[in-house]
Amino acid sequence: MSYAVKECFLTLQGEGVQSGSRAVFLRFAGCNLWSGREQDRATAQCNFCDTDFVGTDGEAGGRFADAESLADHVRRIWGSGDGQRLVVITGGEPMLQLDPALIEALHDRGFRVAVESNGTLPAVDGIDWLCVSPKSGTEVVQRRGDELKLVWPQPGVDLDELERWDFANFLVQPMDCETREQSLAAAIGLVMERPKWRLSLQTHKLIGLP
Repeated sequence: MSYAVKECFLTLQGEGVQSGSRAVFLRFAGCNLWSGREQDRATAQCNFCDTDFVGTDGEAGGRFADAESLADHVRRIWGSGDGQRLVVITGGEPMLQLDPALIEALHDRGFRVAVESNGTLPAVDGIDWLCVSPKSGTEVVQRRGDELKLVWPQPGVDLDELERWDFANFLVQPMDCETREQSLAAAIGLVMERPKWRLSLQTHKLIGLP
């Protein structure tokens, strides 16, 4: 299987439980909830995405013929450094391309594989850390994992239903939009009312990292 990668870069994980960890971000091109074109945003199932996942023209992006070549690419970007290697696979929607062969190749190179998904496609086996970020109005089939990250506010989300899902961590993240101060206040309010949840901030944006 070949892979279309928008970008691949070394940074710090800025969100969620693993925030602050050195990681290679591997961003696949393509999503099943939005085309990525602004003219389609208003009618998309997810219309608040803040990420460019169209094409393969980003930093260290491209097309890779097989899992071995892409895993080697990730290894080169990691560079030197002891300790646990971490790759965060995201998108777009990574489950459109991620397969067991790539996970195995990354494991062979010493990487822990973390994935950030919208949950509308089932996760493949072998993932070490699975974060699901549900979008209102979509059918989430992946209802178990390590981290549920809810971008807030989202009208129509049933919090009681989400809290019945099988996740080790429940996080709420303020929506990055023109009314971000109101979004932050709403996220804080949710945590204060429902202590099962924890606040997650996009710390990479606060400190100027990609």
